[in-house]
Amino acid sequence: MFKTKKPRSATPLPNNGAYASSDVARISGVSLRQLQWWDEQSVVSPRHDGHKRVYLPNEVIEVTVIAELRRKGFSLQKIRRVLRYLQREMGKRLSDALGNDSEVHLLTDGKSIYLEESRDRIIDLLKNARQPMFLVCVSDQARRLEAPPKKPARSETASSLRKSRAL
Repeated sequence: MFKTKKPRSATPLPNNGAYASSDVARISGVSLRQLQWWDEQSVVSPRHDGHKRVYLPNEVIEVTVIAELRRKGFSLQKIRRVLRYLQREMGKRLSDALGNDSEVHLLTDGKSIYLEESRDRIIDLLKNARQPMFLVCVSDQARRLEAPPKKPARSETASSLRKSRAL
């Protein structure tokens, strides 16, 4: 019988919690050659320890998200556009936009990639990043029903008076 290798878990390297290329490839589901090419093309550029590529945790997250977007059919050109926008306009990296405590989030419908800048503003990064979409939150509107009634605004009172006089 041949002995088979046991699958290794992703173990950070002893120096500062970094990951080896083989671990990153296994975690993200991409080949070592793909990681090398992304490094050469400056998509995700890890540190180099001699001939070895060493990835920090935030770079591993970026690789896994890029790999997932590629599997969803997004071209590397479109993904680069998103990365450039995040870097130039927001001063952020992809991993910064992915955390739960982040003030920005990436969203996709499978055709485009959107950046949620705030609760009520989303930008389509692939079409026109300068033209945001403004959202109306249904739950915010529902909360207005539960809130105690406010005194009507002066303009609302004046328009209702005019309407009653016209009748």
